[in-house]
Amino acid sequence: MGNICRSPAAHCVFQHLVDQAGLADQFEIESAGTIGFHVGSSPDKRMQHCMRTRNIPIIGHSRQLQSSDLEAYDLILAMDNDNLIDARALDPSGKLHHKVQLFCDYCTAHRQTEVPDPYYGGDQGFEHVLDLIEDGCANLLKKLSADQ
Repeated sequence: MGNICRSPAAHCVFQHLVDQAGLADQFEIESAGTIGFHVGSSPDKRMQHCMRTRNIPIIGHSRQLQSSDLEAYDLILAMDNDNLIDARALDPSGKLHHKVQLFCDYCTAHRQTEVPDPYYGGDQGFEHVLDLIEDGCANLLKKLSADQ
């Protein structure tokens, strides 16, 4: 939602995987929230701590998802159903809804259908979210690499 926990972590993890694979020139990776409460902010300090313990570089600043993003990007992944609905609402015609999917559709090691928001929880919530994100990002990269 606010683009300081889940989405920027996915941005950082996916960018790290892409960089390690030597595929940076083939992807444009960005994250955005469906609300603008934290525009310009760095990722949440607790999420940064979890990412640093896993040697994931911290990049990016919060921004709000725009309707133009639905046209500019090939794929937009929402962390939960509420954000999926909000992102698709930016395209009232529905012609771009196929580009907006749930992140957990790419997870294979976890059965959750949504990435929970760790903002109001403890440190274990951030670790769990990062586990989900690493799972989904690894599978997303495999799928996108195979499609090319």
